[in-house]
Amino acid sequence: MITSRKELSGLSRITVKVGTRVISPPEGGLKESVIEQLTREISLLWDKGCQVILVTSGAIGAGFPELGLKKRPKDIPLEQAASSIGQIKLISLYEFYFRKHGKKCAQILISREDIENRKRFLNVRNTFISLLKRGIVPVVNENDSVATEEIRYGDNDLLAGMVTTMINAELLIILTDVKGLYPRVERGKTGVSPLKEIRGITQEVKKMVSKEKKGAGGMDSKLKVAEILSRAGIPVLLADGRESDILARLLAGEEIGTLFLPASEKYPDKKMWIGYLRKVKGWIRVDRGAEIAIKEKGKSLLPSGILAAGDTFHAGDTVSLLNEKGEEIARGLVNYSSAILERIKGKKTPEVKKILGELPYEEIVHRDNLLLLKEGGNK
Repeated sequence: MITSRKELSGLSRITVKVGTRVISPPEGGLKESVIEQLTREISLLWDKGCQVILVTSGAIGAGFPELGLKKRPKDIPLEQAASSIGQIKLISLYEFYFRKHGKKCAQILISREDIENRKRFLNVRNTFISLLKRGIVPVVNENDSVATEEIRYGDNDLLAGMVTTMINAELLIILTDVKGLYPRVERGKTGVSPLKEIRGITQEVKKMVSKEKKGAGGMDSKLKVAEILSRAGIPVLLADGRESDILARLLAGEEIGTLFLPASEKYPDKKMWIGYLRKVKGWIRVDRGAEIAIKEKGKSLLPSGILAAGDTFHAGDTVSLLNEKGEEIARGLVNYSSAILERIKGKKTPEVKKILGELPYEEIVHRDNLLLLKEGGNK
């Protein structure tokens, strides 16, 4: 596990995410010179034995001028139309410049639905592995032309995190239009430098961006990704993608940008998929006894420990487990729908069998399908 910048050299596989503001100007289109520089840097890393997966934004920015628009659209149908146009322009430039630097690339478009389903998740991962083995650079983007607000990843920060865990990369580099995470949201003030290193995403760290406007691609989403990857044992580097030779400098250990170091404990891949890569469909509130059993004894959740449940979910969905105070303590795959849970909550196993006429599962959430969270929010 990486514990300092000195250990960033010699990595064998990394993910690089480039944001819209790095490669697309406000008026739309693409910054061809930036794309050329980025492909050159990635190609050099491949030549040195480091496999690089590129997660790119910019399709909507590249496409909306073609629709006669002067600024990026806000409604999803127009975003989808702009993306369908911009994807062609974006991948064409990447293909041209990667080929110029002696590399082949392949486009992979992903939506949340591809990750929600475990089988499709594994199929996508196999595609990545096949490309990497053959020396082909995967160029990844969200499938904005078909994604809706309910299933989309946003400005690709979460998508980049998902890809990083999916293909077991050792590092995620997020290239954006800021130099790193600034203390107490003092970005742009004279004499204030970004933080060089952060160990763990604490509440104090989150407060640094509490005054920023929330939304896709904001600093809050980058902190969320850093928090998720921390629990997967993977560091995240946030840096200014407009600087020259930025990737080589970061991997050489130069103290630029902000390095988010991972937690000491690494969760299994399956539990990361359950807890962070699937959309939470509902919640279950448990009593104190169940909370202790889950957190301290590593037990499954049984019907007798359930106080209440909310939202509509089905068997196999991911749900959030809350304690009596409403704090999220875990996430897991639920064995029963919310409708059935209403009938059996608080009941002992013999009672459940009598109510349902059968007992398909003793557990509501099995411990093997449960991810315990270190810090929680409120529901």
